[in-house]
Amino acid sequence: MSDPATLSKAPRPFSIFRHGGFTIGGGVLLLLVLIAIFAPLLAPHDPFLQSLSDRLKPPFWQEGTSPGHWLGTDQLGRDYLSRLIYGTQISLVIGFGAVLISGFIGISLGVAAGYFGGWVDTCINAVITTRLSLPVVLVALAIVAVVGGSLTVVLLVIGLLLWDQFAVVARTATQQLRNAEYVSAARAMGTTHMHVMVREILPNIRASLIVVATVEMANAVLIEAALSFLGLGVQAPLPSWGLMLSEGKNFMFFNPWLITLPGLCLFVMALSINLLGDGLRDIQGSKR
Repeated sequence: MSDPATLSKAPRPFSIFRHGGFTIGGGVLLLLVLIAIFAPLLAPHDPFLQSLSDRLKPPFWQEGTSPGHWLGTDQLGRDYLSRLIYGTQISLVIGFGAVLISGFIGISLGVAAGYFGGWVDTCINAVITTRLSLPVVLVALAIVAVVGGSLTVVLLVIGLLLWDQFAVVARTATQQLRNAEYVSAARAMGTTHMHVMVREILPNIRASLIVVATVEMANAVLIEAALSFLGLGVQAPLPSWGLMLSEGKNFMFFNPWLITLPGLCLFVMALSINLLGDGLRDIQGSKR
């Protein structure tokens, strides 16, 4: 018969959803992903269609709204709800894309440094330290100002600048595991270094890396918004939330929804990602 103490410690089905941050953050982020995927079906109008006769129409809770434009229109008469919906696509593409690029670079460098040690670790650690000394936003501004702003350029620049935290966490975690019994056994059997790093070490540090990924995804979304707000990121007529903030700032006193709505969207997305990361961190800590 099984030990009752063992049974009491067995994981319960769906216990992961008892963590409020994980449930709320994950649920909101999933909703945003679905909105981005089904944007063509959800958007009531073409987000690029201009109608100067309908410019600066207020949202439905104010007088003078235009029928069919629930959240009003911008300075060019474009439906604001449709642009906000399509803006979800841009933010998520930047967020997920930048994490994939930075994660690949940072994890590769961090695992290699932690596993091999010696001069490899010294060289990679110097690169990590150099990267940590450079402010991300200022470097991104300088690069985009020279190369030119576009969705692809912004994605690549942010992805190539956010790898340092992945490298730090992967390096530290790998150093703790490189002398573990199962790693030593794999090396004794003649397994290649690449196989040991990918099949033995990486699966055991992925929980910590997922938490880092959520933090960096939120950072990527906010950096893109900052670059677009300054006119160096995603360019018009693409409906980036940061660009919508920039375009709406000239009308903020008489048409405040032009900045409050995209600002609220950015807040909700960043908060949901951070709540998801905090929830994953709590879950990881409770399993130790």
